[in-house]
Amino acid sequence: MLALLHTSPVHIPVFDALRDRAHPGLELRHLVAADLLERARATGPEAVAGDVRARVREAVDGGARAVLCTCSTLGAVAEAASGVAGVPVLRVDRPVARQAVEAGPRIVVLAALQSTLRPTVGLIEEEARRAGRPARVRPVVVDGAWERFEAGDSAGYLSRVAAAADGVTGADVIVLAQASMAPAAALSRARVPVLSSPGTGLAAGAAAAVRVP
Repeated sequence: MLALLHTSPVHIPVFDALRDRAHPGLELRHLVAADLLERARATGPEAVAGDVRARVREAVDGGARAVLCTCSTLGAVAEAASGVAGVPVLRVDRPVARQAVEAGPRIVVLAALQSTLRPTVGLIEEEARRAGRPARVRPVVVDGAWERFEAGDSAGYLSRVAAAADGVTGADVIVLAQASMAPAAALSRARVPVLSSPGTGLAAGAAAAVRVP
């Protein structure tokens, strides 16, 4: 069983659909903790690290063989819980960061939340160092997108993200920093790849859950 730690319930049907299409038979358990993102935005991700570890422990105690954190803001503190969890704890955006580095050095990161930019940019730069590749990362907050998301206007949210991607110039690749942005990739007419995290992230989580004896 793979446990997914979310900060919004909107991710549940997205990952269930991905599981049904690409990983049939994989059991998923969804844990939603919206308060963690709210507090991390106010005081920083490290301030909620203990609570993230507690949610990871809850997942492991419930039978999870791996845990996938779908929140980019909390990804680093979730990964750090691996050492005490006894199972792999992964962040959903690491595989897409690797893809971005391979696509080219000019990388634009789109986010709806300012708090997501620093961890995502840091992750991409980390993957670039590991690969020995250059990376010039340009972070962009999509104006008005988060307000649409909080209002429950999914269509408006995704439309703003897609429009922002279409307006990007001087890039080799665009990274959608938040899992909730993923459907915008299909709406975008950008001339460079628009990468999102759910598909590759779930594949990594599924592989980790299978590897654990």
